[in-house]
Amino acid sequence: MDFSLSQTQVHWRDRVKAFMDAHVFPNEERYEREVEEGARWKELPLVEELKAKAKAQGLWNLFMPPLQGHAPLNPDFRFESPGLTNLEYALCAEEMGKVKWASELFNCSPPDTGNMEVLTRYANADQQAAWLKPLMDGEIRSTFLMTEPAVASSDATNIETSIVRDGDDYVVDGRKWWSSGMGDPRVKIAIVMGKTDPGAAAHAQQSMILVPADAPGLTVEKMLTVFGYDHAPEGHGQVLLDKVRVPAGNMLLGEGRGFEIAQGRLGPGRIHHAMRSIGASERALEEMVRRLMTRVAFGKRIHEHSVWEERVAQARIDIEMTRLLCLKAADLMDREGNRAARTEIAMIKVAAPNTAVRVIDNAIQAFGGGGVSQVSHLAASYASQRTLRLADGPDEVHRRTIAKLEFRKYRDLIAE
Repeated sequence: MDFSLSQTQVHWRDRVKAFMDAHVFPNEERYEREVEEGARWKELPLVEELKAKAKAQGLWNLFMPPLQGHAPLNPDFRFESPGLTNLEYALCAEEMGKVKWASELFNCSPPDTGNMEVLTRYANADQQAAWLKPLMDGEIRSTFLMTEPAVASSDATNIETSIVRDGDDYVVDGRKWWSSGMGDPRVKIAIVMGKTDPGAAAHAQQSMILVPADAPGLTVEKMLTVFGYDHAPEGHGQVLLDKVRVPAGNMLLGEGRGFEIAQGRLGPGRIHHAMRSIGASERALEEMVRRLMTRVAFGKRIHEHSVWEERVAQARIDIEMTRLLCLKAADLMDREGNRAARTEIAMIKVAAPNTAVRVIDNAIQAFGGGGVSQVSHLAASYASQRTLRLADGPDEVHRRTIAKLEFRKYRDLIAE
């Protein structure tokens, strides 16, 4: 077992790190100023400026792994990407995770990444030309409409949004929420999950369909907050779909294939989230240590008080364990596929945000009042990481998966 990094892994990680050091960290205050100025939901000049720099350096679409037989169906469509493996990209995602808005600069921001993977693997040539190409070029953004306020969407069979065939169209009716990015005026397309056949077997009822963001009947009812943060300029919308009519050609893969698509979408996305969470943890730990070593309380520097030795040591232990688990999951995905790595993916989806929440919480404690205010990024980072314990399936769902797979190993011990 070799834990050393390959030349390729180091090359791409260090290039992303260099870009972050040169262009992202120095511009954090400018980003916040642009967010606060004028309208809440808008395109930011800084983001577009830095996207162009990253693209010019070839740091673009780093998330897209080698297609391995899933080549785009449109023979005329080519996209810019170095074709990194999940393991190679994981190290880059950790660096991006140190600043919440950094992923977009490399065209690696959710929910676009998951949507682009869906369109690459499951869309037809016309769908790819209309939506995948501008997404891969960074010209537009997208959203994903799955969860609903009226049902427990952790069990996706509960989803009630209807998708009904009517001649050459489908008519979509329902209410969705946590449609991330919906406030961004660049969002042009939504992938919507709903039921086409409520009478079918539980996992054959659902389908996914492409709905243009400006379709008549699609209304953003309100933008949701996360612990009071509106996450402008993108945010999270609650969306009403009222008799939204779209062409039948907008159906992805075919009726009843929604769960199949969802499984293909969520595996890579979960590991991207996890590695970004590790980046957030690393940054919080660094800032905590710097704070502890430069502040004096009760006659000595704070880091000399034993309680902080315990907290810093535990943070380092937790981060290292979580990173190794994430890298193991990424490596297994690359070698044997997402299904073979489902236990590891479930584990890192639980472990990474929980680690981040603990580390950031202690960093906030080290900063005192400054930690819960706009003086530092820690409060906003905590809110985001706490939210990830719900996003893409809550902890309980993933723990259930892990436990069921563990019990399965010992089935022969149970008497018939």
